[in-house]
Amino acid sequence: MRAVEIIAKKRDGAALTSEEIAWLIAGYAAGDIADYQMSAWAMAVVLRGMDDRETADLTIAMARSGDMLDLHDIAPLTVDKHSTGGVGDKTTLLLAPLAAAVGLPVAKMSGRGLGFSGGTIDKLESIPGLRTGLSADEFRRAVREVGLVVAAQSGDLAPADKKLYALRDVTATVESIPLIAASVMSKKLAAGADCIVLDVKYGSGAFMHTLADARTLARAMVAIGSHAGRRVSAVLSSMQQPLGYAIGNALEVREAIGALRGGGPADLVELCMTLGAQLVQLARLRPDEESARALLRAALDSGAAWEKFTQMVAEQGGDLAYIEHPDRLPAAPVRSDLFAPRSGYVAAIDGQALGMACNALGGGRTRKEDRIDPRVGLVLAAKVGDQITQGAPLLTIHAASPEGAMRVAQHLQAAYRIADGAVTAPALVEEIVTA
Repeated sequence: MRAVEIIAKKRDGAALTSEEIAWLIAGYAAGDIADYQMSAWAMAVVLRGMDDRETADLTIAMARSGDMLDLHDIAPLTVDKHSTGGVGDKTTLLLAPLAAAVGLPVAKMSGRGLGFSGGTIDKLESIPGLRTGLSADEFRRAVREVGLVVAAQSGDLAPADKKLYALRDVTATVESIPLIAASVMSKKLAAGADCIVLDVKYGSGAFMHTLADARTLARAMVAIGSHAGRRVSAVLSSMQQPLGYAIGNALEVREAIGALRGGGPADLVELCMTLGAQLVQLARLRPDEESARALLRAALDSGAAWEKFTQMVAEQGGDLAYIEHPDRLPAAPVRSDLFAPRSGYVAAIDGQALGMACNALGGGRTRKEDRIDPRVGLVLAAKVGDQITQGAPLLTIHAASPEGAMRVAQHLQAAYRIADGAVTAPALVEEIVTA
């Protein structure tokens, strides 16, 4: 085979064979195919697309380019969850312990935040002592002894995807549903989970801005999972405003702890119940949504999910004093309220603007090498649909300095739209996509 022939074939709109895709990805991972040829191929995919079979073959080829984790010797079945990213998205911190508490081992590798979307690993590392860079033996031991582990992604997991993504980022080939779907699912397949629920977000605070694009991506990823023999479903959830009230690493950990201990925002708990019910049904623990939710609710109300969370933190070296007393978690020295300019109803919140403000405070990164300040962020006081009066707080800025708070305040004021009449909050879950 020759790379130029495969590029030309896709350029002309033809479907590539499984063998051609496997050869191309193996050659690129080995360094036998040049970046400029892979860039041309990626652009041909952007322009011509790929069908479901091609996309599945691409995903499997990228997954097989590195280690393929197999945990069946210690757990007959494992589950995983992936979110396409959103502002204030701390679902893993609640959902993973919930799933583990009902008997579903969770073996999860997560990423760090980049852009306006926070990363689960950054959030967990705001707990002093907690380690996310685990060896393979440590990862397996946590699955065996706790039934729950959330670790940083291994460098040996889908290395072809890592190499291709870096190339796409600088060649204007990121925005392709087949390439996005294959990138996400290659890591999920390599991580070895048998059942996977996908939280595909849409709205201003998400990577996919429209419901139509989110639906297309969800269907593509579910089709890949089915082709690879995994049980997969996808939940289309709204990121037309932040999830919960807290945005920022330690702030979100506090909010998740509140949910695990019986409080927490209603939207966060509801979304985790929806995602968890999908996992319970995929694993065939319960036959329907109602009984699956009842099982999860019992685990939350009894404290079993909280116990799993504390076991995970202890297993990964975290200091339990900080989660038993979350007020001890890193806290910003400056708190500054942003006030409503007039009375009315909150009609819209620009989630991306809030995420970028958190980044500007030091709570996120624009480059992978940027350091995170776990203390900073935002805590909302009003969400879409809430009635407010002039001068009432819209949110509180948690900043490292007064100057930092002042820098973001003007941008945050523009993130809120206030209407005269009553406004209905957007639906949290739009639909569920199954195989």
